[in-house]
Amino acid sequence: MKLYRKAFNAMGTPCEIQLYAQTQAKAQRAAEFIIADVRRLEALYSRYRADSFLSEINRVAMAGGRISVDEETAGLLNYAATCYEQSEGLFDITSGILRRAWNFKSDKLPSKAQVQELLSSIGWDKLYWAPPVLEFPLPGMEIDFGGIVKEYAADRTASLSSQAGVRHGLVNLGGDIKIIGPRPDGEPWRIGIRHPSHQGAATRMLLLQEGAIASSGDYERCIVLNGVRYGHVLNPKTGWPVRHLASVTVVSDLCVVAGSASTITMLKETDGPDWLQNLGLPHFWVDIRGKTGGSLEELPTKTAASIGNGKQQAAIMVLDEH
Repeated sequence: MKLYRKAFNAMGTPCEIQLYAQTQAKAQRAAEFIIADVRRLEALYSRYRADSFLSEINRVAMAGGRISVDEETAGLLNYAATCYEQSEGLFDITSGILRRAWNFKSDKLPSKAQVQELLSSIGWDKLYWAPPVLEFPLPGMEIDFGGIVKEYAADRTASLSSQAGVRHGLVNLGGDIKIIGPRPDGEPWRIGIRHPSHQGAATRMLLLQEGAIASSGDYERCIVLNGVRYGHVLNPKTGWPVRHLASVTVVSDLCVVAGSASTITMLKETDGPDWLQNLGLPHFWVDIRGKTGGSLEELPTKTAASIGNGKQQAAIMVLDEH
């Protein structure tokens, strides 16, 4: 079997598919099948598209109305509700409204008044969710699946690839990685975890034959003022960035679980590492002072310095072959 690579952009991020197949045509069909599904989900749940179903939901939300959703959307909402409960209200898909105050492409912080004004429109517990009906009693709210849908899309790729007859490969959606299956010779995939303050350098390397991996952190979107870094992970209860952890990486069977667990850990601040430890998933974290922890072993310095050549500059990199 030969390795087939396909790079593409979706959901606002560079993506890549790596598949082993007996023919390029077979791999290409599988890749096209996967990409079509990723784009389908993007069309449904992008907040940037006025014709997306998410935008339709938010138009209803803005007016304080109610809407019936399909089974797939209901599944995402159920998962969002579970994350809200397990995080004690910190993982909240209604908090995307805070982007009205925060512009991470600027060099200015929002005023306290700007942030405070938005807090009254945040809170999953302010909605009525009785599947399949979602009701917004308070006009002016909105929801955002940004913390779930990319990971959900990654998880779907394994079954889609299998349906297309390809069982060896992986999909990398901007650092959210789902292993479709090991290499044909049984060898695992080499995955590097980027250090949050050293671009291109990896401090952990994983050998994965199955499962998924995702990270949360202030790698890219942030504002730095007077030496203080304000990352894009915002506490929905305060409206301000978390300040304790710089990055969290989690390995799980499902990418959506890895992604939400890493985000919840970031949001829990000083309580995050203990919460994640109790969850029992393999993980690694770095705090803002550079202290590290977790159950994933550290790379020797010589090795770490030599593997910063991953093709992605996201939080997680698929490393090139030796």
